[in-house]
Amino acid sequence: MKYCSGCGAELIDEAVVCIKCGRSAVTNATPQVAGTVNTNDAPNFGFAILGFLFPIVGLILFLVWNNSSPKKAKSCGKGALTGFIIQIVFSVIYMIAFFGIVMSGMNSFL
Repeated sequence: MKYCSGCGAELIDEAVVCIKCGRSAVTNATPQVAGTVNTNDAPNFGFAILGFLFPIVGLILFLVWNNSSPKKAKSCGKGALTGFIIQIVFSVIYMIAFFGIVMSGMNSFL
């Protein structure tokens, strides 16, 4: 007996379509057993640094690899999020310093 990959219903071996959900019961690829580890998927510090330096690249890589390599995707996502937050903090500090200098210059001008 085999089971539907969509709803989990029990199917006969010759079934082409699930009678409950209508999903195709024919698969060309071998099914991945739950709990198996993708040996090519591992956290990568290099991708985290890339995401930190270029957050938009890290976000794109996160979205592309999210299903196929979740550990690499998580590294890219963490780097991108950290880089984005650091850029925001430095931008706020820069704006505060810039307006402080401009305002002190205007006070001495008046």
